[in-house]
Amino acid sequence: MGTMADLRDGDHLLARRVIGCGPSWMGRAAPVVQEAAEHTKLWWATAGALAAFGGWRGRTAAAAGITAMAAAEVLCNAGAKQLYRRRRPPREWIPPEELQDRPDSSSFPSGHTAAAVAFAGAVTPPWPAAGVACAVMAGLVAAERVYSGAHYPSDVVFGGLLGLGAAALVRNAPKLLWRSVR
Repeated sequence: MGTMADLRDGDHLLARRVIGCGPSWMGRAAPVVQEAAEHTKLWWATAGALAAFGGWRGRTAAAAGITAMAAAEVLCNAGAKQLYRRRRPPREWIPPEELQDRPDSSSFPSGHTAAAVAFAGAVTPPWPAAGVACAVMAGLVAAERVYSGAHYPSDVVFGGLLGLGAAALVRNAPKLLWRSVR
């Protein structure tokens, strides 16, 4: 039991140090990133751009990204968040300007991070260069979730793992379906 308490305490300590701190550019970028990631607007816009300007490869990447993002959101919001109810970081840790946009749902895992990583992970196989750009954006989303006080670092880590799992599921679904039909 001591190990779990140590992990929790370390997670809380790291969150407390990261929330509202960091490089000055993060303070300026965080509201922009938060707004773009809200309701997956960033990923829908990215999918639209990939499909419109990327030809066949762009349409394939966009479809894979949207499918993986949807799978991650279902796994996270309808699954994991219902199984483990975790309170968000305490309000007194949060800078006052961040308090108005605080979600009420369970903190664990981060749905924004799960969706972002799933999208980036699914876009990468059909179009690696676009996947790298999406991965950078996903990293910014994950960092913003901790910086703004919406999540603990472990929420973001597990959201990212869930997103990778959703991307792998989408990538392998055709093979699995084909095997079951044969």
